[in-house]
Amino acid sequence: MARLLFRLGAFSARHRRLLLVVWLVVLVGLGAVAATSAQLTDEEGLPETESGRALDIVDERFTAPGADDTSELQLVLVADDITTGDAAAAVESLVAQARALPSVATVGDPLDPSAPAVSPDLTTAIVPIAFSGLSDAEAEEAQHAVEALAASARSAGLTAEVGGSVFVEPVELVGPTEAVGAAIAFLVLLLTYGSLVAAGANMLVALLGVLVGTLGVFAFSAAAPIGSITPILAIMLGLAVGIDYGLFVLARFRSELREGRAVDDAVSHAVGTAGTSVVFAGSTVVIALVGLSVVGIPTVTEMGLAAAFAVLVAVLVALTLLPGLMSWAGRRVLPRSERSAQVPGATTTSRPARRGLLERWGHGVVRRPLLALVPTVILLVVLAMPVLSLQTALKTPGGSDPASTERAAYDLVAEAFGPGAQSPLVVLVEPDGADLAAALPQVETMLAELDGAASVADAQTAPDGSAAIVTVVPATGPLDPATEDLVAAIRATGVDGVQLSVTGTTAFGLDIDALLSTALVTYLLVIVGLSLVLLVLLFRSVLVPVIATAGFLLSFGAGLGVMVAVFQWGWFDAVIQAPQGDPVPSLLPILVVGILFGLAMDYQVFLVSRMHEAHRKGMAPADAVVDGFRRSAGVVAAAATIMTAVFGGFALGLDPLVGSIALALTVGVLADAFLVRMIVVPAVLALLGESAWWLPRWLGRVLPDLDTEGRSLEGPGDPSGTTGARRARPDSLSWQEVGG
Repeated sequence: MARLLFRLGAFSARHRRLLLVVWLVVLVGLGAVAATSAQLTDEEGLPETESGRALDIVDERFTAPGADDTSELQLVLVADDITTGDAAAAVESLVAQARALPSVATVGDPLDPSAPAVSPDLTTAIVPIAFSGLSDAEAEEAQHAVEALAASARSAGLTAEVGGSVFVEPVELVGPTEAVGAAIAFLVLLLTYGSLVAAGANMLVALLGVLVGTLGVFAFSAAAPIGSITPILAIMLGLAVGIDYGLFVLARFRSELREGRAVDDAVSHAVGTAGTSVVFAGSTVVIALVGLSVVGIPTVTEMGLAAAFAVLVAVLVALTLLPGLMSWAGRRVLPRSERSAQVPGATTTSRPARRGLLERWGHGVVRRPLLALVPTVILLVVLAMPVLSLQTALKTPGGSDPASTERAAYDLVAEAFGPGAQSPLVVLVEPDGADLAAALPQVETMLAELDGAASVADAQTAPDGSAAIVTVVPATGPLDPATEDLVAAIRATGVDGVQLSVTGTTAFGLDIDALLSTALVTYLLVIVGLSLVLLVLLFRSVLVPVIATAGFLLSFGAGLGVMVAVFQWGWFDAVIQAPQGDPVPSLLPILVVGILFGLAMDYQVFLVSRMHEAHRKGMAPADAVVDGFRRSAGVVAAAATIMTAVFGGFALGLDPLVGSIALALTVGVLADAFLVRMIVVPAVLALLGESAWWLPRWLGRVLPDLDTEGRSLEGPGDPSGTTGARRARPDSLSWQEVGG
């Protein structure tokens, strides 16, 4: 692979104008398709479940024609006695005003004796307002119109809130906080390189890759609509890995220049060595994201494939367009003070020995491994402890914003009508050898006797007589464990001659949440197995992959734990803009596993491969750890800092799902790079010594040699044709010399 990438680097350097034109044509072409045909949807692609199948039957047999085209809001009104005096007059006036709104289909009168919608204590009334045939613009107007009715009700002395939503604010792909994160990432690049040309080339390539990847996702949506969150995930991950992969290749290019190679030769060697690691790391991320499809959940699969495409584009851009920019920039990628210090063919000189911060860090960890290892593992475990109280939900009842009028309306209704009034369970009754009409009374009686059932409505039979539905109102809220127990009890209830299925929003959400929890365990097992196999191939060691995988689990726990403390417990609400205090979205843990696994393997590859290279060349195990740490820790530190800046920008955004994913990734990356890869892994390798690199002989004979360290580019077989000695590497590295 190293030789193939060496030739690709040489080709890219020679044909940089052609490749730039190709990428620009791809960008324009995808942009044209995306601008004319992109389709976004707020509907979630979810797998088939018992509740989902039953819901389809209910919609088919019980829903009136045209009902699917209606959207409903609820005007919730509260007074000391809503049925008399000025309060009742205000209610009647509001009902009349609501009926005059554009696109209104029906408006219910809560004080109508034939269909009252007033709480038992006579304090709360619900005015249902149904709209039909709303466009996006009309939906926004309808939402604002009902909110204006609520405002007028408040001026009349009532408490008024609007429940439900017919209009969802569009999600921003990139907002101010994300732009600040990208600016911080560029500043880190500038400080790392000490060269505006190098930082600019790195950022330019990453941004072009993000544009191509995102427009590609939008272009695909022309064939199949995608969720509004999907492109954001592609942007977030594509930008982060795009900057990092460019950093890895550029850092190696600068190192090759410092060692005396000519510019084009340095480009080829940088792509052949660091490019090989980029391919391996990028492939790991792509495999992890594509692997999300094994859980069988369409929404998760869609997000994983979109993010995988963005990562793939980032790898291709780093291996084709970036080499051309490096060839054009030449020695200008070095700090000004170094540009004329070394020229091709110069004699080898050595720098005065001095230890930088990172080298002292590596020496300290190896010298006292237990002192470094034990507190670090304890810290990671403490950060992960909030995971024990993790609560997930497909959707939060009352909306995702605790401060919204929608949530306030939900809480008012729950308080007045009971916590389960807004989350009824719909029991589908289908005949299975018995007379349906004769069996329904027994079904109603059995359901009413179940623990946790507050009330049971009379059965409603389908027009064709093929099925019936019985509505059960739980005594507890939709997220209460007692409600889940009631669903299980209904499903366990047996009535001879009929088949019972439970559906409704609550049952559907519980089914999906349980399915995702099971899928998370399955996916973790797949990821752990994948990690072990890939790392055995890479490092030709049995124990190193085990250490790397255990480290990933620690960093994943830390990221998820901090996310729970912030978004579920409500910590740092003054800093985080997105709503807090709700259960974690069910999709989050499995998405974070897939993304963080790939990033963790990135750091493992770039850090430990240098240690492996040093050990292969004959260094003692402890010395190899220090040498590899010295050569690569700066790159990992810079990459993790950039990742943190990018993800942190998204974590401070307004969307709770995107913000919670980004925060988990921010903490996970920091924990993985600075605690796991730069403390735990070196400490354990130092403790294990020579046994860390043990591989059974029979396994070594059957494993392919991936040559991720570029051994085939050294010595007489050097593809560049140069056989002379290369310049000596510096004894230590400064922040501006990462990658050397």
